[in-house]
Amino acid sequence: MSLSGSDDENFRELTLQNFTGSALFERTFDEGMSLVEETARYLDGRGREESRDLPRKAALLYAGESMRVTTRLMQAASWLLVQRAVHEGDMEPELANDDRYRLGSKEICLGGKADGLEMLPTTLQELLDRSDNLYRRIARLDDVLFGNGLRPAGVKSHFDRLNQAFGSSGKNN
Repeated sequence: MSLSGSDDENFRELTLQNFTGSALFERTFDEGMSLVEETARYLDGRGREESRDLPRKAALLYAGESMRVTTRLMQAASWLLVQRAVHEGDMEPELANDDRYRLGSKEICLGGKADGLEMLPTTLQELLDRSDNLYRRIARLDDVLFGNGLRPAGVKSHFDRLNQAFGSSGKNN
């Protein structure tokens, strides 16, 4: 898949500031915060009731997977709030690249799916899938904006490093 010239130019101009002011960021932010609220309501309400009726093995799996969904969502929400703080001028963009503000707990959040998920209530399974999708999208954004030691200057420097690594004739393809 190749990008058109104008798409390529848009990516070259992407910075942390214009990303956090974009409709994509707003949709992702709203989705993340809504999913946090929905999950909290479920785990504190119906989910707690459903977990009481599970056999022992499924109840242990429920406990572990509810911790995984919570960890994913807290990491995602924290990352989104940091990006919003940068956009609103409450945090310097360079500080957002500090490890303590980057997306964390990847070993837990991106770990393989546990055996027996089909024993869990359908709602928890759906929340697990949706939180995994959200976390993976944010992880990609985190890599694009901050990955490989790049500063929040944007994707342009990423493309420049790719061109240096793989060579470029200077033409846009």
